[in-house]
Amino acid sequence: MDTGIGSLAGAPLRSVGIVLAVITGVIHLYLGVSFIDSPLGLSFLVAAVGFGIGIVGVLYDYRRTLLYVLGIPFVAGQIVVWYVVNAPDFGTLGYVDKAVQAVLIVVLVLLYRRAA
Repeated sequence: MDTGIGSLAGAPLRSVGIVLAVITGVIHLYLGVSFIDSPLGLSFLVAAVGFGIGIVGVLYDYRRTLLYVLGIPFVAGQIVVWYVVNAPDFGTLGYVDKAVQAVLIVVLVLLYRRAA
């Protein structure tokens, strides 16, 4: 079993997942700082921290399979909440983030199926 950060060279799908999680995590960090004075800003920051924890956990092989399983509803829930909160005015950044998250869900499902 490959472990640690050095193992990413042999794990292209996992690397794709990490890149996608970094992208959406940075977007949520940006939005959190932009809306820092509202409760919505706090929710963005919590999401950014969640992505950060997941990324570090996967990089250091800390219960990767569990992180994949938990990541699926974590990301899917954000898509649902985004739709409910923002309909009908979604914005370009929202569309980009949700496209990244949709692909991330597919990657997480594939990673889970490989690990299980």
